[in-house]
Amino acid sequence: MARNVVISGGGTGIGRAAAGVFAAGGDRVLLVGRRVEVLEKAGVAGALTYAADLADAGSVRGVADFVAAEFGTVDVLIHSAGGNGGLEPGVDAGDPLEGVAYDWGVNFRQNTLTAVLLTEALRERLASPGGRVLFLSSIAAYRGSGSGAYAASKAALHPYAFDLAREFGPRGITVNVVAPGYVEDTEFFGGSMEETRRARLVAETSTGRAGTPADVADTLHWLASPGAGHVTAQIVQVNGGAERGH
Repeated sequence: MARNVVISGGGTGIGRAAAGVFAAGGDRVLLVGRRVEVLEKAGVAGALTYAADLADAGSVRGVADFVAAEFGTVDVLIHSAGGNGGLEPGVDAGDPLEGVAYDWGVNFRQNTLTAVLLTEALRERLASPGGRVLFLSSIAAYRGSGSGAYAASKAALHPYAFDLAREFGPRGITVNVVAPGYVEDTEFFGGSMEETRRARLVAETSTGRAGTPADVADTLHWLASPGAGHVTAQIVQVNGGAERGH
């Protein structure tokens, strides 16, 4: 039977790739994101779209109402919204601490709060049994991100997912995290990357190549499958061996 799949950040990169995989399998897909034009251009056959700022509680309530009207029940919830807070417009702060507070606030709003609010808004609509909740973390959650803010905002998803797995387990719902390494063809780096940096990231892998959105999408699709019904409270790294399992 066709499942109802909600994907935040579904208009680009990993989210769009995941949407394509689920839609190709006959599932009903809802793409949620901030930019209407990006969602409309995603090109996922048959997908519904809803534009919302998932860091805003009122906007998330709108998503929940839309899901209730269109789907009723959510079989798979994928959190791909977020990104590099350093690409957002900065703040002209005379006080350096104000700049730090802004940077950390942006990253946590984009990467942590968006996932938490959407999950909490849809928790009672998750299919019981059989529901799947999947978070996108990052290799940075293990090794840092330079500034600390992005890595911390992704690492914060791990204990949240563990708590949810324990809470939702009796309902037959699994909760897992996928942590990609360097993935090309996304908006994360905000444009072209210096070849020396790309070469260094690829050299860290055991596979000798960069990751692709499809690599991550296929992992998400498996975790949402009946075959992964006893896999929960796990962090699955998809990085070509750049970071070993923990």
